[in-house]
Amino acid sequence: MKAIVLKERGAAGVVYDDIPAPPQPEGGVRVRMLAASVNRVDLYMRDNGAGITHSLPQVMGVDGVGEVMEADIDAGVRPDERVLLYPYEFCGVCRHCLAGDQPLCRTARIPGEHRDGTFAEQISLPARSLVKLRPDADVDQAAVLGVAYLTAWRMVFGKAPAGPGSVVLVQGAGGGVSYAAVQLARMAGARVIVTTTGEDKLAHFRALSVDAVDYRTADVAKAVLSLTDGEGADLVIDNVGEKTWGASLRSMARGGHLVTCGATTGAHPSADIQRLFVRQLSVHGSTMGNMEEFRRLIRAWESGGFTPLIDSVFPLTEVPAAFARLEHPARLGKIVIRIAESTETS
Repeated sequence: MKAIVLKERGAAGVVYDDIPAPPQPEGGVRVRMLAASVNRVDLYMRDNGAGITHSLPQVMGVDGVGEVMEADIDAGVRPDERVLLYPYEFCGVCRHCLAGDQPLCRTARIPGEHRDGTFAEQISLPARSLVKLRPDADVDQAAVLGVAYLTAWRMVFGKAPAGPGSVVLVQGAGGGVSYAAVQLARMAGARVIVTTTGEDKLAHFRALSVDAVDYRTADVAKAVLSLTDGEGADLVIDNVGEKTWGASLRSMARGGHLVTCGATTGAHPSADIQRLFVRQLSVHGSTMGNMEEFRRLIRAWESGGFTPLIDSVFPLTEVPAAFARLEHPARLGKIVIRIAESTETS
């Protein structure tokens, strides 16, 4: 089968190759991949991968959608059914799994990080890591849900859920997770303020009736306080890290919450402990979401609660170009990797 294989660190190590197809594991499911999406972690794996247990060569790609090829009779899915991949292999028996928080599973493995991933014509997974989709589900939109939108769902609806009357600040709103958080917070009825830059992006968000602050020209914290009559944001979504951390803390309302899922600009900002305890602020770490959150996300999408924004679509052969697009400042929304046509449309 054809796949995108990371053979060594760096752009030259990303190779479109022919490799053996995976066997159907005992009790598992073999899936024909239709589409996947590009995520920041793909670039991290390409360039570094430190702290993630894995070995090269390894198939890249974390999330995606496909159709069942082979499955045990008791797997809960049948050949040709369309399925969305939950981006974890989890044991199902540790205390975290039993409590319904699969991302904390002690033996969790993520495709494209700890094991072969989704940028391939086929993948094998445990049946419990698959969720059935309707036959008419939009493949490109489904492909982007597993990482970006699931991560945003937990950030928006997790320990400090947004809702009507709350104010949510989303830093760097043009990225996949951040844009998803904007959509979900608006779906929840919250007032949303975003930071971004570039006239096209600023105009895009303002056309959605979202307050948009240009982080290159404005003092973000002062702008947020001005927009909220000095109150600040009840919830701040920040996956940028060191570069935005100070502004995120200064933008928070008293008793507010900051949720972080990334540190693309650095992982060691000032903690600003005095501000934390004086204003009784909370900081939460977040990584993707559990299976129940995944199901709720899918239901919200299928019912029309939101429509994922697709920036661009690339074939499997052009994953390196998709990576370049991910790093381009004009990119807005998610990038899809088209792998195969569905049997429903072929």
